[in-house]
Amino acid sequence: MTNATLILANDKVRSRAKHWIDIAPVGVVVTFAKPKRTLDQNAKLWAMITDVSRAMPDGRRHTTDMWKAIFMQACGHEMQFLNGIDGNPFPAGFRSSKMNKAQMSEMIEFIYAYGAEHNVEWTEPQ
Repeated sequence: MTNATLILANDKVRSRAKHWIDIAPVGVVVTFAKPKRTLDQNAKLWAMITDVSRAMPDGRRHTTDMWKAIFMQACGHEMQFLNGIDGNPFPAGFRSSKMNKAQMSEMIEFIYAYGAEHNVEWTEPQ
């Protein structure tokens, strides 16, 4: 048996997964994971973060990467900021590419709420 990934999209795939479990030798590791965030969600996230960055809420000037880290931390994701060689902080740690669809949806909704409180003008329709 080789390494394989199945997405439980229909009954046929579910049957295949059950069969593989039935014939798997002792010691095989099976992992279940929620669906990863979509490319559309990722594109929306970056568009929103760009809008927030341009709006400079409360006079805050941050790069889009810094805003992403700020929002991830605000949504409860572990985030760490390190000082670079030049002394400027940069985010390190949790990556949005590791987020699942639900986590990404939650963060997008959080950014909408933040934007509404700080009069951010969205460049794309909601």
